[in-house]
Amino acid sequence: MPLVEETTLPSDPPLTVPVVIIGNGPSGICLSYMLSGYRPYLCPEAVHPNPILLNKLEEGRHLSIPEQDLEYLSEGLEGRSANPVAVLFDSLLHPNADFGYDYPSVLQWKLEQDHYIPHLVLGKGPPGGAWHDMEGSMLTLSLGDWMELPGLKFKDWVLGKRRNLKTDRATPAEVASYYKQYVKVMGLQRNFIDNTYITSVTKPFREQDESGSHDNEDASSEPCIQKENDQSVLKKNWEIQGYQRAADDSHQSFCLFAETLVLATGTFDAPARLGVNGEDLPYVSHSVTEFESAVIKGKLNGIVDPILIVGAGLTAADAVLCAYNNKIPVIHAFRRRINDPSLIFKQLPKKLYPEYHKVYHMMCTQTYSTGSKLHPTYTSYPEHFVFSFNHDMECVLQSNSGLKKVLKVSMALVLIGSHPNLSFLKEMGRSLGHNPNQNITCKSNPVEIDPFTYEAIKEPNLFALGPLVGDNFIRFLKGGALAITRCLEIRQKTKRQDIVEASVNDSVS
Repeated sequence: MPLVEETTLPSDPPLTVPVVIIGNGPSGICLSYMLSGYRPYLCPEAVHPNPILLNKLEEGRHLSIPEQDLEYLSEGLEGRSANPVAVLFDSLLHPNADFGYDYPSVLQWKLEQDHYIPHLVLGKGPPGGAWHDMEGSMLTLSLGDWMELPGLKFKDWVLGKRRNLKTDRATPAEVASYYKQYVKVMGLQRNFIDNTYITSVTKPFREQDESGSHDNEDASSEPCIQKENDQSVLKKNWEIQGYQRAADDSHQSFCLFAETLVLATGTFDAPARLGVNGEDLPYVSHSVTEFESAVIKGKLNGIVDPILIVGAGLTAADAVLCAYNNKIPVIHAFRRRINDPSLIFKQLPKKLYPEYHKVYHMMCTQTYSTGSKLHPTYTSYPEHFVFSFNHDMECVLQSNSGLKKVLKVSMALVLIGSHPNLSFLKEMGRSLGHNPNQNITCKSNPVEIDPFTYEAIKEPNLFALGPLVGDNFIRFLKGGALAITRCLEIRQKTKRQDIVEASVNDSVS
């Protein structure tokens, strides 16, 4: 039975749910799929290119993957994630993918209803999260198959949408539509509540310590009380407050409680900022979508002064391509050297990503110092950063050597990444990170987790997955869903055993 009626949240009395997932992007969707009872097993005909891993899997062939020792299976595996379970699960779903092979998955999925764990997935928009806000015509970085979730092949799904497949990469619009449809096809709708905005997540009351005192997170908080057998008991659940927005833009407040909280918010909510003077001026934007919208509406047609694009990542490259294809003059400023080995362009195969390598070639050859006229509408400023933005549409760039240059611009785009919005947590959730004095970021300060359960080291019953723990590629976030599912199932089994033992003891006494 659905936990709620018609995807609305009751406000009175508060609902208590075993698991609440904040974020309905691919991380939240994948976790919902597994918590709904879908379990992976080794295929009968499985052949894995790693014989050691295959032998380990054969030892537990009769068991589902969540029932096995993930630490044992992960041992010795290497991949493009720092989280061992992420590497393990990716190796099972896409064997040797990083070496260019297209081996089939060695897993088969079975729906086992008795493993269903009641949960809710809260998201600001439809299932798919930030993918619905991305530009729909550009191609994704990952291959389409790498964007897929278990049980629904992306290539099979997209064949019903396209007349032909000219590339293995997909558009963000296709990916967003796939995730939304995935929830329906897999029968997960009852777990998803759309258009919800979280304003506060707290633990109003902590467990008693040995001295009998209470470790309150907020001394002013009232203890959360739930009636059980006509007796009041202190609750240790998470209290989640927020509102749900209706079609007429009206807001309905809600409050619910969760025994376990999972953060799956991704990292696209808050654009990273330079922190320089003038960054809030009207001509400065932090959104490539705003720029693309201005281009489509013709607002930048015939401009004399160039636009400034700041950043050396793929979003900045997308903006460069958009401007270049629309004959809009560009000044491209970035801090790194053009031969910096950490530039993302150096990690992408040229054959698969020709458009990004075109941008990288322009970054290298069309610098302000070379004066090349091969691409006269584009000029790069490597090893430069923005010193300030001025009111008269002038930007001051400064080189790493200290030299400053004043440039007249029509628009400035600051595209240097983004951060998760964890404003609903105390102090933006800083205490969860490796460095508690800094905000959570996917690269420099992810949530510190147990590598085999994904539970936060510093906060029991709080889990995180996806970009929040450093897994930016969809290929790897699925491992987080596996680890969390296994951990919660073990705890659920232990809880049932404790109840049985307590019942037996009561009957004996």
